[in-house]
Amino acid sequence: MLSRVADSLYWMSRYLERAEHATRLLDVNLNLMLDESATSADRRWLRVLKALGNPKDVEWKGDPYALTRELTFDTSYKASILSCIISARENSRHVREQISTEQWHQLNSLYLHATRPGMQNSLYNSGNNTGTEQPTEFLQQVMEAVHQFQGVSDSTMSHGEGWQFIQVGRYIERATATAMLIEAYHEELWGHIDRPAEGNEYLDWMGLLRSATAFEAYCKVYTADLTPDRILEFLLLDEKFPHSLRFSIDSLQCALEAIQEDSGKSRAEPLRRLAGRLQASLSYTSVDDVMRVDVVGYLREIQVQCRAIHETIYELYVDYSIQAALAG
Repeated sequence: MLSRVADSLYWMSRYLERAEHATRLLDVNLNLMLDESATSADRRWLRVLKALGNPKDVEWKGDPYALTRELTFDTSYKASILSCIISARENSRHVREQISTEQWHQLNSLYLHATRPGMQNSLYNSGNNTGTEQPTEFLQQVMEAVHQFQGVSDSTMSHGEGWQFIQVGRYIERATATAMLIEAYHEELWGHIDRPAEGNEYLDWMGLLRSATAFEAYCKVYTADLTPDRILEFLLLDEKFPHSLRFSIDSLQCALEAIQEDSGKSRAEPLRRLAGRLQASLSYTSVDDVMRVDVVGYLREIQVQCRAIHETIYELYVDYSIQAALAG
């Protein structure tokens, strides 16, 4: 596969996963506003920013609707939801001949909906929720559109090398985002694990699970007994839940192995080792082992390894020299 094609498919998928993750965080926390005080509001929205990587020049100023508008529509912020949708659509345009018509129609429809004239004003007016539509309705529409695109991709695109690069982009972005999300909640939830839970902490635990689309799945495994060790175990180590770190890394490794097999890259052994080491660290550990060490350090190491995998993917499949390609 041409490097430009692999690059565009990879980033198209990463941008859509990033948009869906940010959309879900905003939607969950807007809904939690009904049950929070001014103090807890400050804490929760600062945590949202931390989970999104503390974006530069984006600040919490006490107005959740102004912040939501900025994180949704401000294209000067390259990871805003609209910026991600625009970038995903642009990458898909570059590889229009490689994706299915249904994929293009789904992504283009999302782009046209998000960029239609007057969209921002219909949702917000001067930073306040006085628009003609509810922000949560738009956020839910974006989430549904991304889920539909993923379903269309799985059902209309041949599961060859191109589809595997889409999987790599999706799961490396999801693993990084989940690690950052758990880290953002760590100090307030797991940092006081020995203290009896307060009412607002249960809301925070529920918010964390909902931010990872995990609340209902968690309850099916553990019932509605929300305890920090079980929540950490589920989001980190559950092998069957699609948004857990273990599931994401397992899926990433599976896609990388399929790409190596299809491309015949004999130089891909360093990438296999990187991904295999990360997979093993999640497959052969327990939540007790993780909690006995530095949880934040463990999560940050996962993020470091994901970046290393990303860089190695680029060296092997995107930004390689002609000599390296001939040698491979």
